[in-house]
Amino acid sequence: MTRPVAPARPRRRSLLLAAGPMALLFAAPALVRGAGIVAVRVWPAREYTRLTIESDQPLVARHSLVTVPDRLTVDIDGLELDGALRELVGQVRPDDPFILGVRAGQFQPRVVRLVLDLKQPVRPEQFALLPVAPYQHRLIFDLYPVQERDPLLALVREREEASGRAARALQDALGELIARIETGPLAGAGAAGPAASAAAPLPALPALPPWPPFPASTPVPMTPAPAPPPEPLSAAERQRVDRLVIVALDPGHGGEDPGAIGPTGLREKDVVLAIALELRERLNAVPGMRVMLTREGDHFVPLHERVRKAQRVQADLFVSLHADAFMRREARGASVFALSTRGATSAAARWMAERENASDRVGGVNLGRVRDPQILQAILDMSTTAQIKDSLVLGREVLGRLSKVGSLHKPQVEQAGFAVLKAPQIPSILVETAFISNPAEEKLLRSAEYRTQLVGAIAAGIRRYFAKNPPLARQRQRG
Repeated sequence: MTRPVAPARPRRRSLLLAAGPMALLFAAPALVRGAGIVAVRVWPAREYTRLTIESDQPLVARHSLVTVPDRLTVDIDGLELDGALRELVGQVRPDDPFILGVRAGQFQPRVVRLVLDLKQPVRPEQFALLPVAPYQHRLIFDLYPVQERDPLLALVREREEASGRAARALQDALGELIARIETGPLAGAGAAGPAASAAAPLPALPALPPWPPFPASTPVPMTPAPAPPPEPLSAAERQRVDRLVIVALDPGHGGEDPGAIGPTGLREKDVVLAIALELRERLNAVPGMRVMLTREGDHFVPLHERVRKAQRVQADLFVSLHADAFMRREARGASVFALSTRGATSAAARWMAERENASDRVGGVNLGRVRDPQILQAILDMSTTAQIKDSLVLGREVLGRLSKVGSLHKPQVEQAGFAVLKAPQIPSILVETAFISNPAEEKLLRSAEYRTQLVGAIAAGIRRYFAKNPPLARQRQRG
């Protein structure tokens, strides 16, 4: 009798043992713990609001818009609802122009749903950023208005509102004076004689500034409202716009990008915004001059967008404000830079330009918004020799005034390839107000008195430049 073949158990067992690691490999995604949320941040601004979800692993998400009422739903895969996402609800500020509130819930196992209740229709943009600098993986949602506001119209309307407030304040003061004369002790002064008149002198009218400070932000109604279409400029408004001298002030960094940080934690983005807001008030008080800020709050603006904002208002000059750090803590003094197309004038200037040009990677740029990067680069490379020459003239005027406030890092205007200075036909400078990495200068930058001195010096340099180089009359085009 033929002996039966031995059962295949040992062979089967060996196959199972060999296949075990492979089976675990295929099952790995189900065994790995979900992504952990590192931080959630909301950056509201008039131009757009950014929602950032930072995690230790890349996140996959889908979003959709819902109307009546307007809201944005976001489903994030591979996630469990935790404390960081629950805290997102409390991060929405009442003055956020776009987000009314946020709700978070576990949509299904390992899927978190966020619902953003909106104040107005938005155009959302979603993108992801790889780890860079202090950040891990970031999932970004930028909420833009459906209708972008007209910057030239905004400037002329701001000026009209300032004039209206001054006129109303004067009218209120006169009305109060007349009411006191008619109802107060002055009403019987004629019968009582000169003694009674002397006993109740007329109140002095309050001193009114020529241009009251314009508030940094305008309150936004809480109820959702569709964005109105842009209104055409009237003939009178057009004439006033064409006569305006427009200065573009650019507070560096912002939002996700803090800039340089001093020894005690002072952040560059906060210092330069404070300087820019005060400088705006100072320059807006000059008759016929108006300031456009590339950012009015703590939010990130890409470098090319800063240039585009200056171009949209057809600015007469562009001043970027910074307070940088350097490799050596003893580095000190203010600096002024202009653009160079032939390389930097010093190793330090080259290093600073590279540092500033890298801010887009930290702040987080949605490359999908730039439809054709080659066209954008061509526009930014159109800076002419005349523009650089005018920038050097402006830089020398500002540097000369800064020398009277404190020390200078270099006694002449330096040049390097700063991307933010490439606005065609607009004289552009970058001012390093001080080295925030120097403990002594960080202390100065904390001082409101010192910042006011810096503001006075920069404003004086700008006014001196326009006195010597008055801007030509122009027909400003809206766009």
